[in-house]
Amino acid sequence: MGKFVNNNKEFFEFCEKKEVEFVDFRFTDIKGAWHHISYRYKAVNEELFENGMPFDGSSIEAWQPINQSDMILKPDVQSAFLDPFTADMTIIVICSVYDIYKNEMYAKCPRSIAAKSLEYLAQANVGDVAYFGPENEFFIFENVKIKDRPNESFYFVDTEDGGWNKKADIEGGNMSHIAGTKGGYFPVAPVDKAVDLRAEIMLVLEEVGLTVMLGHHEVAQGQHEIGIVYDTLVEAADNVQKLKYVVKMVAHLNGKTATFIPKPIHGDNGNGMHVHQSIWKDGKNTFYKKGEYGNLSDEARWYAGGVFKHAFAVSAFTNASTNSYKRLVPGFEAPSILTYSAQNRSAACRVPWGAGEAATRLEMRFPDSTANPYLGFAAMMMAGIDGIKNKIEPVGPMDEDLFELSLDEIREKHIPQMPNTLRMAVEGLIKDNDFLKPVFTQDMINTYQHYQYERQIWPYEARPTAFEFKTTYSC
Repeated sequence: MGKFVNNNKEFFEFCEKKEVEFVDFRFTDIKGAWHHISYRYKAVNEELFENGMPFDGSSIEAWQPINQSDMILKPDVQSAFLDPFTADMTIIVICSVYDIYKNEMYAKCPRSIAAKSLEYLAQANVGDVAYFGPENEFFIFENVKIKDRPNESFYFVDTEDGGWNKKADIEGGNMSHIAGTKGGYFPVAPVDKAVDLRAEIMLVLEEVGLTVMLGHHEVAQGQHEIGIVYDTLVEAADNVQKLKYVVKMVAHLNGKTATFIPKPIHGDNGNGMHVHQSIWKDGKNTFYKKGEYGNLSDEARWYAGGVFKHAFAVSAFTNASTNSYKRLVPGFEAPSILTYSAQNRSAACRVPWGAGEAATRLEMRFPDSTANPYLGFAAMMMAGIDGIKNKIEPVGPMDEDLFELSLDEIREKHIPQMPNTLRMAVEGLIKDNDFLKPVFTQDMINTYQHYQYERQIWPYEARPTAFEFKTTYSC
């Protein structure tokens, strides 16, 4: 599908042709959430695009103090697409944030950091293009309730796919075509109840410019995946933002709710964001070497070695919630063992089957959609570049079922593992961040780790849970 416009002239011609009423400028905050401001189309001109749109940076969490709050949005017209959900014709333009005082890209703008990582890729003479292909899994629920009070806390989710509904009283009768726990992979209707909803999502994704390959029910109850074509790093991160927006909105308009949270249902598979990656230089895939294991070059192995070496720091960005680490446990197709393997889904890095140079890539399987895609992709690539520069060899390859290994066997084989908690990941980032510094400023790194402590780690650790009451109340 690709771009709708390539420059300012084409943008205004496109808007006139489509009779656009509003221009919606969007940018991404530190945690990965979209924010927006809508301008009347008649108020938008070349001068506005050149000078940018001012806004209050102190009102965006973890950004600016109130005495240095003026920021500017600079639009990327090549990112423009029509909003398929608004009543009046609206075009969305993704923006980067600029520092009004320094007249340069804002050091805490995630999209700007991603762009800088590509500049560093070239400066390091490692490559000139980085391709990323994320696979964002999600759940669709019919009913969700959340309560977090000093004297009570709970969550409740319900999906018509849920095995707990086999005996439920349902209006119109219970047809009981329900797959149940871990039974949801690739069933047809009537067990797969979201065929039409996924189809609608796929068609709307194409409307906003994504190239859609496939869609299917995933393993867990109420879980789904829609596959889109890979893109260059910044554009791939843009595509994640578009996909999450479309999935949530289509579900919402159909009276349902969609979530990308990694582990909403205990005892069933969780949501990952597997990320396929390759580095190209002078039109050639630097990860490809015919005849080697998985057709992987030295550079591909070293890239994986760099990601594994810095896995704790990287996971602070790629697995950015306390809930993330409830997914990274054995038995649920969520790899926590830092090795690589051809086709083996129990390894943290899989080498997917592919014919020839164009298809050779690494699939990092540990990330999830709590990641800010711009920061997560940039962090992985910076770790990979460090691996290439320093020729860091990863553990592996290992083709055995790693989920069957005991902890003692893992230790005996000296196989590194992912962190068990967000605290461990953030502590890893505090200790190991030099590899990020060509792109991430120290201020950004400090801000990010403080944000994670204050907004997630400390509040989470201070709260009693229902499970604690279940196991400990009668002590």
